[in-house]
Amino acid sequence: MRPGGEKKEITVLAIESSCDETAAAVVVNGRDVRSNIIASQIDIHRLYGGVVPEIASRRHIEKINQVIAEALAEAKQSFSDMDAICVTYGPGLVGALLVGVGAAKAISYAAGKPLVGVHHIEGHISANYIANPELEPPFLCLVASGGHSHLVIVRDYGQYEVRGRTRDDAAGEAFDKVARAIGLGYPGGPEIDRLAKEGDPDAIEFPRASIEGAPYDFSFSGVKSAVLNYINGCRMKGVNYSEADIAASFQRAVVGVLTDHTMLAAEDYHIDKIAIAGGVACNSALREEMRAACGARGYSFYLPTPELCTDNAAMIGAAGYYDYMNGVRHGLDLNAVPALKLGE
Repeated sequence: MRPGGEKKEITVLAIESSCDETAAAVVVNGRDVRSNIIASQIDIHRLYGGVVPEIASRRHIEKINQVIAEALAEAKQSFSDMDAICVTYGPGLVGALLVGVGAAKAISYAAGKPLVGVHHIEGHISANYIANPELEPPFLCLVASGGHSHLVIVRDYGQYEVRGRTRDDAAGEAFDKVARAIGLGYPGGPEIDRLAKEGDPDAIEFPRASIEGAPYDFSFSGVKSAVLNYINGCRMKGVNYSEADIAASFQRAVVGVLTDHTMLAAEDYHIDKIAIAGGVACNSALREEMRAACGARGYSFYLPTPELCTDNAAMIGAAGYYDYMNGVRHGLDLNAVPALKLGE
């Protein structure tokens, strides 16, 4: 605290490189984003229909210094102005993570600033603090992305209870695989969302998995396989099919499961504040169905802006700020942990 009780501004430099975006941001007090620079690799990986880990790692190496310099310049800050250096250290692609972690450790050492390793999923959850300044824990958050599908109770800043997780494919992974099957581009989520608007969501009844004894867990491999079997069956019989109807019906099945499980957990744990996060949170059908479900139950609903749903460093800065304020510090032996569990 400053004299007179005024809270000192805490400014962090955040770095994110867990998959195929090289990103850096300057964030003040966890919610004030002064810069948020992202170098996307989508155009490269689109050629291969998905992320190629080695290519992603090499591109991170090429871009990391550039995005950090740009983030500092846009914020009109320098390394000496930072109170901490925050970086994603898991989960993610190990080679990609190592680039960001290595850069953050070098800056921490050279500038003499504390190092804070941040969990990637914690970052997605914390994107809601930036988009919704009034949001405070506790709340329930659905995290749905290409690699993760989690239902998380946020008890307090930095305190998480995972109540549901995917048993196989994550929701975003299923979107990408179905998009590939019906001839759409990468990434598949936006393409499915676009095409589904032209189709009939009631045209095909695709399965919605539930897991006995784990009512909040997810499984999307079944619906993905059902779509592939439907397409193959039509082709074998010489029957025409509508790609738009497949996209709309598949999307309805996935969105229905995500929404139903979230509402069940909210009811069982008596939580009336619901948030969504992750790349799949950009999906227009999910946003609409979650908003309607929350409205029908009198729940408050929070969601990040689309640019904060996909991987970015501002969300890492938000999470890193609260970790820093909770006393989290890492040494220069910090390593990438590709399968890092939330809460570890």
